[in-house]
Amino acid sequence: MTTAETTSKTTSKARASKTASAAPFADFEAFSMPKMEVPAAFREASEKGLDQAREAYSKVKTAAEDATDLIEDTFETSRQGAVELNSKAVDAAKVNTDATFSFMKDMMAVKTLAEAIELQSGFARKQFDVLSTQAKDMQEFATKLSTEVTAPVKDALEKSFKQVKAA
Repeated sequence: MTTAETTSKTTSKARASKTASAAPFADFEAFSMPKMEVPAAFREASEKGLDQAREAYSKVKTAAEDATDLIEDTFETSRQGAVELNSKAVDAAKVNTDATFSFMKDMMAVKTLAEAIELQSGFARKQFDVLSTQAKDMQEFATKLSTEVTAPVKDALEKSFKQVKAA
């Protein structure tokens, strides 16, 4: 090994030990920080600010968790309602299809034009009544569903407004 390599390694080790210390320029008095005591008033203000920040964070965290629960509940209610509404629509379509096939079967068995007209008018009256009932049921269910979906959101908003007014 050459002298330059040995000197280089020794210098590198010396630099590493200096940079590893707590302050890089601890040996130089011009760069040293004077030790000073933090005034008690400043310390108290800092602690109070920290406590207020923790309290605010806790409130925000709780509000976010409540909002998340509310959204999850709302989506679940909406999902269940949509499934039930679709089921009602499929049932109505099945009833209407069965009635139409039955009507067509009966129409194939008519012997006179008067019998066909009577059968047609009876079917039309019956289907009008059935469709009116189905539409009314679907409307009532949709109204009930919209109330169930919006009620928790409405309650949460009212609660929030009361809290804001109280503050």
